[in-house]
Amino acid sequence: QVQPVESGGGLVQAGGSLRLSCAASGRTFSSLSMGWFRQAPGKEREFVAAIKSRGASTYYRDSVKGRFTISRDDAANTVYLQMNSLKPEDTAVYYCAADRDGYSASYLLFKPTSYEYWGQGTQVTVSS
Repeated sequence: QVQPVESGGGLVQAGGSLRLSCAASGRTFSSLSMGWFRQAPGKEREFVAAIKSRGASTYYRDSVKGRFTISRDDAANTVYLQMNSLKPEDTAVYYCAADRDGYSASYLLFKPTSYEYWGQGTQVTVSS
């Protein structure tokens, strides 16, 4: 069983930075693929970034490439999302998620249904 807990959200001006953290309990953390998703009011939850087990590969939605960086510290059971050059359209609740066993194919990491465990979310608000 894995329980992700997000932190680091807040209010920032456009062009600013935030770093989100996701601490996940469970002895199998290093073997799991981890993802960040976000959901703005009235919109569906959308993929932001993902990282395979042991940081082997990373993936991003096009609109955040070059601005966001996903990373993980398996010793600390934590995954991070460094967000730079933030824009008002990045405003959303950001969720951390873990897949069930680390065997999700890369193309499946973009889908919320590929993840078994979800955090409660952290609000990110970017003012213009």
